[in-house]
Amino acid sequence: MNAKLAVVMAGVMMLLAAPPVLAHHSFAATYFENQSASIQGTLVEFVCRNPHSFVTVDASDPKTHAVVRWTIEWASSKRLEREGVNAGTLKPGDQVTILGHPGRIAEEHRLHMRGISRPSDGWKWGHAID
Repeated sequence: MNAKLAVVMAGVMMLLAAPPVLAHHSFAATYFENQSASIQGTLVEFVCRNPHSFVTVDASDPKTHAVVRWTIEWASSKRLEREGVNAGTLKPGDQVTILGHPGRIAEEHRLHMRGISRPSDGWKWGHAID
């Protein structure tokens, strides 16, 4: 009985001593990484957080001309902070142009951010387009 207990305790100790495993999803599972799309519109929200920040933008659909709400996945707040972007960098109402990889489900109106620009003052991040 003591041998079994020793084996179980050794197994528990090994699990507790193991470094944490950090999981991450594949962007390729959600976005077409070999394609690019751009939108121009009005910033609705900027959520600067970990593990990924998000911006929400209302943009005119080129086919229907209806306003469509886009969700754009960005980098972590720590990475953005290192690159000079913080929670106050973008404000609701800002006119922005965004370049990104389109989502695999077109009806979801999603992009994975590659670049963003704000033409009103020339601010840019990443592979921004004008």
